[in-house]
Amino acid sequence: MNRTSNDDVRRNAPGTAALPFDVARIRGDFPALHQSIRGRPLVYIDNAATTQKPQAVIDALVHYYTHDNSNVHRGVHTLATRATEAYEGARRKAASFINAGDPAEIVFVRGTTEGINLVARSYTGCCIRSGDEVLVSAMEHHSNIVPWQILCDESGARLRVIPMNERGELLLDEYDKLLTPKTRIVAVVHVSNSLGTVNPVKEIIERAHAKNIPVLVDGAQAVPHIAVDVQALGCDFFVFSGHKMYGPMGIGVVYGKREFLERMPPYQGGGDMIASVSFEKTTYNVPPYRFEAGTPNIAGVVGFGAAVDYLRSFPVEAIVRHEHDLLEYATARLDATRGVRIIGRARERAGVVSFVMENVHPHDIGTILDREGIAIRTGQHCTQPVMDRFGIPATARASFAIYNTRDDVDALVRGLETVRTVFG
Repeated sequence: MNRTSNDDVRRNAPGTAALPFDVARIRGDFPALHQSIRGRPLVYIDNAATTQKPQAVIDALVHYYTHDNSNVHRGVHTLATRATEAYEGARRKAASFINAGDPAEIVFVRGTTEGINLVARSYTGCCIRSGDEVLVSAMEHHSNIVPWQILCDESGARLRVIPMNERGELLLDEYDKLLTPKTRIVAVVHVSNSLGTVNPVKEIIERAHAKNIPVLVDGAQAVPHIAVDVQALGCDFFVFSGHKMYGPMGIGVVYGKREFLERMPPYQGGGDMIASVSFEKTTYNVPPYRFEAGTPNIAGVVGFGAAVDYLRSFPVEAIVRHEHDLLEYATARLDATRGVRIIGRARERAGVVSFVMENVHPHDIGTILDREGIAIRTGQHCTQPVMDRFGIPATARASFAIYNTRDDVDALVRGLETVRTVFG
């Protein structure tokens, strides 16, 4: 990315020993990278969709199921104690990772999508009424649009949209006009998954808070790439997924300020989210347990904790520098490739490059690249309104992680030359 802006704070906790940023050694930590696809070495640059997993995360999952498999919060035997300690230990790691004020502000969910649905569903139970307005941006993932549409349909509220310019940047002057006494919440993406735009979320939050409007930040594409300090940002909710940050699939986090979580009703009913149950009345548990009904994804949480440990073993500044170099190199190489046009030129971007190719559908680009062992993403990237804004059906997208190299970019460009040869 071009700048770390307001998020440029050190992610490493005091006392955490940072490892040298040696990409060759890092690649050795990820077994999935060392395979061939269709007889070619795998070049994996689809990290905005999901990241590969280091051996430390895989080992944590295996260890849990081999030695500690039990349910949490329910037993007094040794395995239950071990499982609970690992589960709650991961909650503390998550809180430290984003500098939450209290582990009780961390709710475990299946991922960013469920996290936003939790907030939208529960928030409507306490705070949204007919005539109110919910404000999202023009570059949101579907998971930060559809839950709010459902909320608006059910409550009689109205969904409003912050526009963006041709560079893929939000128009903050228009945003100011949309902040009205009717606005009940702003939900905005931190880093666009389809454009790579890094939004000025601290400024967005400050402008909303000046009018006493809470803000939810979709941080799925932010936490693997930049340091996030939710207290410095001031956001009221921050939601992200484990699988985008080298952790398991099926696990995510909702950070919510305590004062909001305490007045929001449960998202689901069942075990562990209750204080007491009778046929006459049920009283609910305190946050975060109020929002964690039933048996959770314990192994996923344990693996998530291992992913946090792994990420925090590197200085965040080194991650930013490395991925910024890849972004700049890829941008220059693609700009020099005949027939390729990059979509999204925000002044502040993370390691995502979306592009189209003259006379070639993105799906065909992806299919031919796969024959060369290159994994990218093609399509709308769950951001159909973004595609509509730029007047295109889809893009091809390369997205980078800590284990990618300039060689991966070079392989992509060679693959695109093959695409051009096939389609003339």
